[in-house]
Amino acid sequence: MDYRNRDEIWNLVCEYTESEQLRKHMLAVEAAMKFYARKYGEDEIFWGNLGLVHDFDYEKFPERHPFHGLELLAEKGFPEEFLYAIRAHADYGDPNARQEKYREPAPRVRLVDKVLYAVDELTGLIIAVAYVRPSKKLADVDLQAVKKKWKDKAFARGAKREDIERGTQALGVPLDEHIQNVLTALQETHEQYGL
Repeated sequence: MDYRNRDEIWNLVCEYTESEQLRKHMLAVEAAMKFYARKYGEDEIFWGNLGLVHDFDYEKFPERHPFHGLELLAEKGFPEEFLYAIRAHADYGDPNARQEKYREPAPRVRLVDKVLYAVDELTGLIIAVAYVRPSKKLADVDLQAVKKKWKDKAFARGAKREDIERGTQALGVPLDEHIQNVLTALQETHEQYGL
C-alpha cells in the first residue's frame, strides 16, 4: 500500500471504521494536519494522510489502539517515520506488543508528532461546538464560542483539555492561536463533516 495515496488510505479507513462520527474525526484531523503542514512548509500529503489514518483501528481494536493499527500498517510497508508519529499520539505503550519498541510510549520529538497530538482532541471539541450551535454550522463557530464551551467540563467530556493544553504547549503556539488555526482548517473543509 502506498502511504502517499490518499484514496488507498481512505479505503483502509472505511474498511476498519463503520462509525460516521469516527470517520469525520479522522477527516477533521487530516484537515488540521494539512493546515499546519502548509503553515510550516512541510509535506502536506504526508501530514494529511497521517491525520486521516491515525485512528483507523480504534473502532475494531480499542484496547490495542494504536498498536494493532501500527502492526497492520507496518505489514503494508508504511515507513517508520509515519508509524512513529501515530505511535507518539498515544500517551502509553502496549506491554503486550509483539514488537518491543511498541511497549513503551514514544516521545513526541518531531514537529509532525507534536502537531498530531495537539490537533487530535481539539478537532472533536470544535465539531461538538458546531453541533450545539442553532445553525449546526462550523461557519457560525468562532474562537469565543470554543473558549466558552472549553470551560464547561461537562461539555464534550471526551475531548481531553489537558491533552490539548499539553500538546499546544509542546508545539509552542499560544492556545488561542492554535484553536483558531484548527477552527480555520475545519471551516475550510466543512463539507466533509456536513457542518
